[in-house]
Amino acid sequence: MKHQQYRLIIPFLAPALGLYALFVLYPYAQAIYLSLTGWRGTSENKPWVGLDNYHRLWNDDRFTEALSRNGQLLVVLPIVTILISLTFAALFTQGGDGVRGAGFYRVVFFFPQIISAVIVGILWSYIYSPNIGLLNGVLRALGLDSLTRTWLADESTVLWAIAAVSIWASVGFYMVIFLAAMQAIPTSFYEAARLDGASRFRSFRDITFPLIWETMRTAMIYLAISALDFFVLVVVMSQGPNTATARRTEVVSVYLYNQAFDKSRWGYASAIGVVLLLLTLLLSVVIMRLTRREVYEY
Repeated sequence: MKHQQYRLIIPFLAPALGLYALFVLYPYAQAIYLSLTGWRGTSENKPWVGLDNYHRLWNDDRFTEALSRNGQLLVVLPIVTILISLTFAALFTQGGDGVRGAGFYRVVFFFPQIISAVIVGILWSYIYSPNIGLLNGVLRALGLDSLTRTWLADESTVLWAIAAVSIWASVGFYMVIFLAAMQAIPTSFYEAARLDGASRFRSFRDITFPLIWETMRTAMIYLAISALDFFVLVVVMSQGPNTATARRTEVVSVYLYNQAFDKSRWGYASAIGVVLLLLTLLLSVVIMRLTRREVYEY
């Protein structure tokens, strides 16, 4: 019986597995192979160097600096994004009785998701402009001239200015995800809590939070992966041949790009990519293990 089931299932799975192997597994295998060579990207010659690229990477201070920036983003981005998204989602669901126009706000907050990340970066580059930018203009109008900055040219602010844009662009997406999870919770739970005299905060803590925990775990993993990537906004907003802050915002993905396309060290860049892949997988496993808890069914 099982043999007949497999004969029926395999023809349906084969095309999907074939495409997955061709477009996912094969590029991974090719990248691992290239990471063991000294390929310069301009010829067929791929001299075998073994683990030399990884040994160089271990002693590469610039790679370590880039990885430390990703580490900082890894702490800040998921926490801030999830907190803001959860707050808005809670306001627009069981706590949304007092929020007028909640449907409109949902659309407004989700709007950045339909805009290209490149457009978002260009838009915020103008907002951060020291002379004509909206941010400094508002600060001056409020008499807070001392707080104005050259946000994208100041080494102390540039990375976090870009991180703020990433949070702004992501909040709407995760708010919608949390909204969907919250709206699946039976309203009878909240009605019973109100009859017992529970406040909105307590209802959120004791009912909403445990029941959307699995959704939050997924959001944590996605945001952690985004923090390890963080490529597009950095390139659009701070990178360039004459940009003084380019080194200050060089994260691992940008360093990989620079090694491959600027230095023509494709073998070395592939080693960086493999390490980034392993870090991503390890981080996902760690988050799933650390956040594992009892699943509540309803």
